[in-house]
Amino acid sequence: MNNEILNTEADLAADYIEGVLDIADIEGDIELAVKNDHPIVSIVSDNPKNLDILVGEKGETLLALQELARLSVNEQLQSRSTLLLDINKWREQRVAEIQQLAQEAVDKLSKEETVSLGKMNSFERKVAHDFISEKGAFSHSEGVGKERHVIVTKEAVEEEAPAQENE
Repeated sequence: MNNEILNTEADLAADYIEGVLDIADIEGDIELAVKNDHPIVSIVSDNPKNLDILVGEKGETLLALQELARLSVNEQLQSRSTLLLDINKWREQRVAEIQQLAQEAVDKLSKEETVSLGKMNSFERKVAHDFISEKGAFSHSEGVGKERHVIVTKEAVEEEAPAQENE
């Protein structure tokens, strides 16, 4: 994708995030970047504890804020944004944690046929699947909604589509 468009997405998202920070009276600096065809907005602070409320439990607030920023950008540009939001490198740290869990699961495959990782959101599952694939093992997701998790196997398993939940 064109870097100019990605930079515009980052700028628009930063404006939205600045507004949220102002309303919530939270101090933080905003950094912008483009990496792997994704605009990235990072909120950083000299006092990271001030930003914990924006991360929330297991990053749920961060993901919700990211989705709101994406919706704002989508509305303004009339196109789908792949914006990523990070707060005090939480996402970077979480990736490292997931990769460690995935490595432990791959290591267990020498003794077990399958290894189950805990419940994960879509971002976390993607990180796990990518890492496991790089290590030469196989994985698929099982469960529905917040119960969705990654299963690591020695051999490829055809994944069933998740059952649709009644709305």
